[in-house]
Amino acid sequence: MSRVGRLPIPVPKDVVVKIENGEVIVKGPKGELRRILGIDISVSMEKDELIVARANDNRDIRALHGLTRALVANMITGVTKGFEKGIEIVGVGYRAQKAGDKIMLNVGYSHPVEVVPMPGVALTVEGTTKVKITGIDKEVVGLMAAKIKAIKPHDAYKGKGLRYAGEQVRLKPGKAGKAIGK
Repeated sequence: MSRVGRLPIPVPKDVVVKIENGEVIVKGPKGELRRILGIDISVSMEKDELIVARANDNRDIRALHGLTRALVANMITGVTKGFEKGIEIVGVGYRAQKAGDKIMLNVGYSHPVEVVPMPGVALTVEGTTKVKITGIDKEVVGLMAAKIKAIKPHDAYKGKGLRYAGEQVRLKPGKAGKAIGK
């Protein structure tokens, strides 16, 4: 049996969970999230916990068991605490600025790049080199961060570009580094 899938999901007091017609609806202080469950996966409420169960031991259903449990747990975390992801801008002259609910990135192109947030996501700029993406859906927050990072991925030799907050970038040695014997 899946080790992740069999763990119960604690439900806080300020969260309301509805399970109807193969769909889980989670409402909390930050908003509401919905997710349709996979075939042969069921979620039931027992006391203050959600239990994810599977109908059989087919390989595909076993794989979905732990995934479904993690997705429902992320829904509960999202409506209570929310999720956030950071992007750092590294490079001389590279910067970000807020323009309404959008952000404008100057990252070495001949024109500034306008980033429009996806529904359910808020973009904020801290200083000129940090962008914070917040929202209640972990999947959408991660997707928005990946789209922003894809605008200017970091350079392997100089390290310039966009990277996730705290990401360690390994720089390749250039031609001079090879001659020394690195």
